[in-house]
Amino acid sequence: MSVRSTELEALLRITEKINSGKLVEEVLDCAYESLREIIPYDRIGFALLEENDTVLRAYWARSESPVICLGKDYSAKMSGSSLEKVFLTGVPRILNDLEAHLKEHPHSDSTRRVVEEGMRSSLTCPLVAMGKPVGFLFFSSMKVGEYREVHSELFRIIAGQIAVALEKSRLYEEQIRFNDLKNKFLGMAAHDLRSPIAVIKGYADILKDGLMGPLGDAQKKPVAAMAEHCDKMLTLINDLLDVSAIEAGHLTMVAGEVFLEDYLKEAHHHHALLARSKSIELTLDVPATLPRISMDSQRIDQVINNLITNAIKFSNPKTRIILRAGILKGAVAISVTDQGQGIPPEEISKMFRYFGRTKVRPTAGEKSTGLGLAIAKRIVEAHGGKIGVESQPGKGSTFTFTLPLKSV
Repeated sequence: MSVRSTELEALLRITEKINSGKLVEEVLDCAYESLREIIPYDRIGFALLEENDTVLRAYWARSESPVICLGKDYSAKMSGSSLEKVFLTGVPRILNDLEAHLKEHPHSDSTRRVVEEGMRSSLTCPLVAMGKPVGFLFFSSMKVGEYREVHSELFRIIAGQIAVALEKSRLYEEQIRFNDLKNKFLGMAAHDLRSPIAVIKGYADILKDGLMGPLGDAQKKPVAAMAEHCDKMLTLINDLLDVSAIEAGHLTMVAGEVFLEDYLKEAHHHHALLARSKSIELTLDVPATLPRISMDSQRIDQVINNLITNAIKFSNPKTRIILRAGILKGAVAISVTDQGQGIPPEEISKMFRYFGRTKVRPTAGEKSTGLGLAIAKRIVEAHGGKIGVESQPGKGSTFTFTLPLKSV
């Protein structure tokens, strides 16, 4: 008998729900909660083929039975098993009396376990993704003969839809796992590099300051260059450590109450000297009515430092940069405006991505890691705020971030 149109309509509806799951267990839980509309079961189990399809390993199960006897601890060899034929033919297997089957096959550990759970009939569907068998889906019922009247074609369709959703979820989980490994490696490598470079920087500073005796004119320049390049490397390493922490979800925030007017005056003071070294004027436009706010001052230092140093890098001498702050819709808005080169509209979307460099180049050849704005975005968002940019080529840019007035 062909699959009825009402069953196909229901399956289409259910498939949309199943495909909304990102993780394998989400997909399977959704299937368990939804499929009863078109097929009967008291238990669904899922097993994966491993070791070049020679071993079947139980991955997930849900049951109306209070105890699951066939769980993740179960695995079996495919060779010579009753499932080998299902694997080779792709045809679902129906057992309408599991107790009778167990008497005929007393060494079948998997049958014994599901019978102990109270199951009395089962239907096994092979799962095929991209033309390759990937595992099995086991439907079981506490009722003998539950699957005598089933449409085997319906089960094929169900298995095909679930196989596609599961394969998508497996690839997604694999991507998460590899991304986690990448972040761990990145964090470990950056952490291990920081200590020796800091030692080199320390010795370079000692030599530069003459603490180990005066340097000759020929020695001063290379020692100063060593110290400068160590600073650049440490900046990159610290950025990489921040990226690793952000990607792993381990970005820590230590909030404290800050009086914003004094805080921004200090930030202006620290960066004014750097701006003057490039003949750029850094001005401060901050009202005295700014409130106290709860934030991680060291992390927000990173944001402000990045915005101001970027403005200096991309501005020409004899221009002006303004550090502003004000209240805006329940938040404090802090902005840095420059009279620099501006950013082409088609490149604005790159600004807050990792290594998202644009065609615009620093006016004095300064270097950039391409990580600062991406890190700043994550820090601001971790505070519950937003960051963005408005820019016109040839006229300059304004980077603005907000911090909510409520406590972080």
